[in-house]
Amino acid sequence: MSPEFLTFAMFAALLVGIFMGHPLAFVLGGLAVIFALLGPGPGIMPILIGRIYSQMDNYILIAIPMFILMARLLSDSGVTDKMFDALRLMLGRVRGGVAITVVIISVILAATTGIIGASMTVMGVLALPALMKYGYQKELSTGVIAAGGSLGILIPPSIMLVILGSYAQVSVGQLFAAALVPGLMLAALYVGYVIVVTRLRPDWGPAATEEELRAVNKRELFVLLAKVAVPPILLIFGVLGSIFAGIATTTEAASIGAFLTLVLVIVYGKFSWRLMAEALYATAKTSSMVLFVVVGATAFTGVFVAIGGTRIVGEFIGDLGLGPWSTFLIMMVIVFILGMFLDWLGIVLICLPIFLPIATSFGFEPLWFVMMIAIVLQTSFLTPPFGYALFYLEGVAPPGITLMHIYRGVLPFVGLILIGTVLCAVFPQIITWLPGVIFGR
Repeated sequence: MSPEFLTFAMFAALLVGIFMGHPLAFVLGGLAVIFALLGPGPGIMPILIGRIYSQMDNYILIAIPMFILMARLLSDSGVTDKMFDALRLMLGRVRGGVAITVVIISVILAATTGIIGASMTVMGVLALPALMKYGYQKELSTGVIAAGGSLGILIPPSIMLVILGSYAQVSVGQLFAAALVPGLMLAALYVGYVIVVTRLRPDWGPAATEEELRAVNKRELFVLLAKVAVPPILLIFGVLGSIFAGIATTTEAASIGAFLTLVLVIVYGKFSWRLMAEALYATAKTSSMVLFVVVGATAFTGVFVAIGGTRIVGEFIGDLGLGPWSTFLIMMVIVFILGMFLDWLGIVLICLPIFLPIATSFGFEPLWFVMMIAIVLQTSFLTPPFGYALFYLEGVAPPGITLMHIYRGVLPFVGLILIGTVLCAVFPQIITWLPGVIFGR
């Protein structure tokens, strides 16, 4: 069979397997075996085994279970509940104050948990009833929770950035630094949108009543906020600061972060052996899922390279006669569209090995290009029909909130992510400035 036919057939079979609902890891691994036999032949099997072993032997991947354990323990500590109540009352006089509180807490959760499911569940249970109680528009309420909760995949420490760094051969520490400003920029865009919308439509995000505000002791609020917010923030600075300062590698910092989170849970009086067992089980389950997909994708891309797929796709794009930026736009559009149907892990492991060589051949900096993919992938959690954040939120939404409210609510925030993507493309310093300051790039 010709390389061109095998390349097309691999992608077609991949789409068929995914839309039939089969697990991505086994679709990728199974197709790798089938097309290895159809193309290069059985002789490629030892090479595939070597590629898989080299990924499993990757020291950086140890950070994944450590960050997951850190996230699980912190989400069970109960600190988020008190932090949310304190911030909500402090911003009570501001129109849209509860929605702004959602974004702020989401940023803190993103920098400490980095798991979308945990962030969405916590914010959905905590914030959505409060937003409904204070008369916020349903679409604005669901949209700000879904968008804010999805920041965990971009703001470091993020599992996605660990996978991206491992596959792109880019320093994970540099990726963490590169993601910090874009992540905070998206959060600022969300807050700005809430402020503008609630100023134009005050009934969409009313301020707290004077009676409630008079019942609040601001001094007690500041003390409570300091008690519940300072330890997680110190944890964030400890993990990221040790990486940025070169004191610890990403894996070492993740291990330290998991240990310090366990200490926090004990200090808050939330520790139990049952909690520990559930956290370890959830960590093992999530880590296994991620690593199974890594194994399948490693085999799939190995076969794809062996049959000449990377060369064929590169030549096809080159034959279109497009310039660097047109090619870049096409790749970002492909990532955006795939985000409607695949999760971020599948998109990264399938597209990155194909797109990165093309991008570097056009002179794009690898760190910047990888981060642009990461930013666009924010939309994969929010875009119908299969955005994971939408279904996490629907699962914890109170009566009266429908999936259509959530769909309509996320659309403005998808637009804000695209605006942020354009800003990072026009002003690449948004991505490259902090790594340059910290690592002297």
